[in-house]
Amino acid sequence: MKRSKSEETGPDPVDVHVGCRLRLRRTLLNLSQEQLANSVGVTFQQIQKYERGSNRISASRLYDISKVLGVPVSFFFEDIGQDIIDSRKLKVSPADSVALLEEAPVPAYERDPFQKSETLELIRAYWRLQNSAVRQNALALLKSLTSRE
Repeated sequence: MKRSKSEETGPDPVDVHVGCRLRLRRTLLNLSQEQLANSVGVTFQQIQKYERGSNRISASRLYDISKVLGVPVSFFFEDIGQDIIDSRKLKVSPADSVALLEEAPVPAYERDPFQKSETLELIRAYWRLQNSAVRQNALALLKSLTSRE
């Protein structure tokens, strides 16, 4: 079964997942889209499109990005759930078109709390704490708060 660009209504869920992982790593490193773009030889608008999944990242570009961000290429494909794989749009025969009427599950990248900016802000704030004892106390406080819920 082959996908046709004209039959797609949005970006491929795998491309969106890769884009989310790109944004996650870039923001954890506190890099702007412009800084990353300059490092890999594209515009910041192109980085925006990669992060949204609206443009696919070529293998060579993904390799360059992985080197700049200091992660292996496999990092971008980690945590792909079965729901993402199942929600990919494929070209189907008319007999299979009934399957298109089913609602797709909410992809993991939309449910994943690690993709939220609030999570990234929390991680950055934690690591900005200079004193390791203070960091440990902050962690203990958060753990005690979650155990009360």
